[in-house]
Amino acid sequence: MRNRRHRPRAAVAAVTAVLLGATALAACDASGGNAPAPHGPSANKPSPKPTPTWDSTPNSLAAVGDSITRGFDACSVLADCPEASWATGTDSGVRSLATRLLGKERAAERSWNYAKTGARMADLTGQVEQATAKRPELITVMAGANDACRPSADSMTPVSEFRADFTEAMRTLRRELPKTQVYVTSVPDLKRLWSKGRTNPLGKQVWKLGICASMLADPDARDAAATERRDTVQGRVIAYNDVLKDVCAKDLRCRYDGGAVFDYRFDGDQLSHWDWFHPSKDGQSRLAELAYHQVKAKNPQA
Repeated sequence: MRNRRHRPRAAVAAVTAVLLGATALAACDASGGNAPAPHGPSANKPSPKPTPTWDSTPNSLAAVGDSITRGFDACSVLADCPEASWATGTDSGVRSLATRLLGKERAAERSWNYAKTGARMADLTGQVEQATAKRPELITVMAGANDACRPSADSMTPVSEFRADFTEAMRTLRRELPKTQVYVTSVPDLKRLWSKGRTNPLGKQVWKLGICASMLADPDARDAAATERRDTVQGRVIAYNDVLKDVCAKDLRCRYDGGAVFDYRFDGDQLSHWDWFHPSKDGQSRLAELAYHQVKAKNPQA
């Protein structure tokens, strides 16, 4: 009789042991073999957000920068020609970036040009503030040539100031538009401008008016002082481009052109025949083409 009374207790203990063993096995499987199950603060951490993907089909565009983006001297002497701008122009011969991305009709309604002739990097923040009011999905930046093109090499914008100004412009943009994409072009190769333009007598005469004197003054001089001056300006442009690349790389939605504009091997056909410095309509079209390929590329150019 005593044995019969204890049999139910033994049965319950056996069943309990089986259930406990099954539970322990399930816990091992869930945590990966014999590894302990996650616990502590890390167990509650959300999965990291994926890196945002570059959108190659923005539906609106704003441009900021200097005279190149204003199409200066592309249509007539000493005058802006925004319709020929590589970024937002409407000229069918240029086929601006806005036209290529949005189509002619939508580009007229969904693109805006806030660049200003003579602007330097210090002016970019003000332009960005204007652009953000339109809430564009893409902003193009082409600035820096005027920081190097000064009355003398000594008066060029210091690299540290250039960096601070560009950084501030990006911060201003991000405060207002955290998801807007930014396409940044490199500063053009000013020494190549001198090399190509100095062979043209008219160009050299126009340069005497003071166009980019730090690089283009005394274009025929080849003495040590002139060579050093041009090399100093060229070195500053390269340093500016390093800044553009570095600051842009810290922003997930910024794409630098990888030096495409600086490296472009333009010739006289791409230069305005009024000043042999700014891009002609053909030059503006080449800039638009470079930008379009960069914006549409799956991966940014290194």
